[in-house]
Amino acid sequence: MDRIEPGPEHLPQPPESETGLGAELEQNGSDPAEARVRAVMAAARYHGVELDRTDLRFPRGESPTPLALLAWVRNAGLWAKAMQLSWRQIVRLKSAAPIVLLFRDGGAGLLVGANTAHNVVFLKDPRAPIGSEPVAVDELRLQRVWQGEVLLIRPERGALEADAPFTIGWVVRQVLKEKGMLRTIGVASITLSVLTIVPPLLVLIVLDRVLVHKSMSTLFLISLILGVAIIYEMLIGYARRELGYLVAVRIDARLNLHIFQRLLALPIDYFERHPAGETHHRLYEIYKIRVFLTKRMLTTFLDLFTLLVLLPLTFYIAPTLAWIVLSGSILIALIILVFLPGLRVRLGQAIMAEVRKSVVMMETIHGIRTVKSLAMEPVQKDMWDLRVADAGKKRLEADRFANWPATLISPIEHFLQQGVLLLGAYLVLSGSSDMGPGALIAFVMLGSRIALPLVHLAHLVEDLEEVRASVKEASIVLNNPTETSSITRGVRPIFSGAITFENVSFTYPGSKTPALEKVSFSVPAGTMLGLVGRSGSGKSTITRLLQGINREYEGFVKIDGTELREINLTHLRRSFGVVLQENFLFRGTVRENILAGRPGLTLEDAIRAARLAGAEEFIERMPLGYETYIEEGSPNLSGGQRQRLAIARALVNDPRILILDEATSALDPESEALVNANLKRIARGRTMVIVSHRLSSLVDCDAILVLERGQVADIGKHDELVERCAIYRQLWLQQHRHMQNAPHRSVVPSPVLVQGDD
Repeated sequence: MDRIEPGPEHLPQPPESETGLGAELEQNGSDPAEARVRAVMAAARYHGVELDRTDLRFPRGESPTPLALLAWVRNAGLWAKAMQLSWRQIVRLKSAAPIVLLFRDGGAGLLVGANTAHNVVFLKDPRAPIGSEPVAVDELRLQRVWQGEVLLIRPERGALEADAPFTIGWVVRQVLKEKGMLRTIGVASITLSVLTIVPPLLVLIVLDRVLVHKSMSTLFLISLILGVAIIYEMLIGYARRELGYLVAVRIDARLNLHIFQRLLALPIDYFERHPAGETHHRLYEIYKIRVFLTKRMLTTFLDLFTLLVLLPLTFYIAPTLAWIVLSGSILIALIILVFLPGLRVRLGQAIMAEVRKSVVMMETIHGIRTVKSLAMEPVQKDMWDLRVADAGKKRLEADRFANWPATLISPIEHFLQQGVLLLGAYLVLSGSSDMGPGALIAFVMLGSRIALPLVHLAHLVEDLEEVRASVKEASIVLNNPTETSSITRGVRPIFSGAITFENVSFTYPGSKTPALEKVSFSVPAGTMLGLVGRSGSGKSTITRLLQGINREYEGFVKIDGTELREINLTHLRRSFGVVLQENFLFRGTVRENILAGRPGLTLEDAIRAARLAGAEEFIERMPLGYETYIEEGSPNLSGGQRQRLAIARALVNDPRILILDEATSALDPESEALVNANLKRIARGRTMVIVSHRLSSLVDCDAILVLERGQVADIGKHDELVERCAIYRQLWLQQHRHMQNAPHRSVVPSPVLVQGDD
């Protein structure tokens, strides 16, 4: 969109009675909150992002605040900022993108252009029909309803950087983002370096001049200068350390936010293919990167500023000794470089051993109930002992190898610290140097401050190699393909629930056998669809494709005629309710677990969902009802209670499509009967996809899809399938063989609604 610059003959001048933006500017418009919401949605749409209105939470009867709008836009992956602008600023804006003006009455308009020559801006009413012309507004008219508050929206410039591979280069760029503070720290470091010169020079003067001439006044003046320099150095040193801490915290925060964001953006199948312990340990390697960035590297580079000032001075005082110090530091760096390749290999082996050890630890913690119930403690202990021994062996090999350069470097470091003093004394006594005792002492004081940064710089190379290995380990996790583009892009249709599969084939990574092969079926909205088949026939794969967990399939999966890969992934999943065979409950209250991920809903919504799921009766018997606290692993709940809470959590947002993947297989007969009795009420107004091995729970489905080895064997109602589908009939007879001798009894008892009317 180019900046609009029409001539005076093209300036529209609507009458005061005209509806739309002109009326709103005169404060006669209605529903300002709706105008504000639509304005933000239109600005985001300009950048290719469709905002989901359900993500915006604000009190009913009020307009959304700028803070709420910012959170809404940023959660969709866009950059947004609220700020105050004057008329002069907006009339000179050259942005091609629309700008949201937030009006005093809670409404909003879209600034789409300006004409500086005629001192007007062009605004559009966000509620006006598409294609409507903008309205020319002058300063006086706009200031009646606008106080300067605007909302700027644009694509996140860091989005490409956030999706960039996690490498050392990426880490360095994060550090350079603090160049303003780093510049200030650098100035403080140079100032401290200059102040560092003062004490040695004063010592030189005292030894070579004051003592010789016995000048008390000069001694007093030097003492005063030294005291002032010490105090000044103390203050600047405090300020530099304070800024250093702030930079370290900011870098650390940015690093952690990026890591967690990338972790959340990874697809579900990544976590299914990699043990939690492996992922945890590799991400824990980031701790080493953080320490390196915020402590070792920052401290070393700050000390380099000292070298810039002190090194030339040492060459002026004693060039021979200065060359010796510099040569020793270079020799240390060369020794480290020689040992780096071997150290790199051994560090990699040690890290892999630590990963294998971490996998055993995490698996034992997550599966502790199984370990205890099967008395597997000795087995796990033996495995842990083996992994600990292997990790210790690899770490010892790396440490022993690193001990060689440390041993070779040690005498050089000692020589730079103490040997230089002895060598300097020899040069003074032998008369082979013009250096006096004062100059020698001054050089030793300066040399100690020079040698340490040079040694640290040499060791920094070694530390960098360890960090490189840590970055490599973390990148194995973080550089996997993410779902970011699918989460922030795509259409957001209003679902009815019609599902269509057209020649869908899918093969899991690493497998040669297709999980689905040329699967085609279609069910209208509001259908209760059952999925049956032997183990491995593709039932759960269909539900995974519907949820967008796996998107690399052939053919077409459509919901209400829209191909699933074109739908915004977050919008898609929020339109689904999913209940699995094993469901995770978070630490928190019963109410918080039911409303998880839906912070705008209320206790009444939780009660309604619990009643529909058949969970209300046991919740009310709990000590604190909906405020009863659930610990990790939910030990205070039975399997049936956990499952009914999971069903309530899936229903709380009234999803258009509900997937029950073996949701009742873990329930006791009473709980299963209660849930099955409520299925018709649960299914009202929504499409249900039910995966179950218990065919008796599917007899009331509108359609049952029978799968065999990833292909559609048949689809129809229960009675039809019993008659014509051999696979379904065999499965049915296997589960109801005990009832064949009772011909006068109904094969499937009709469910009775326990709560409420059908």
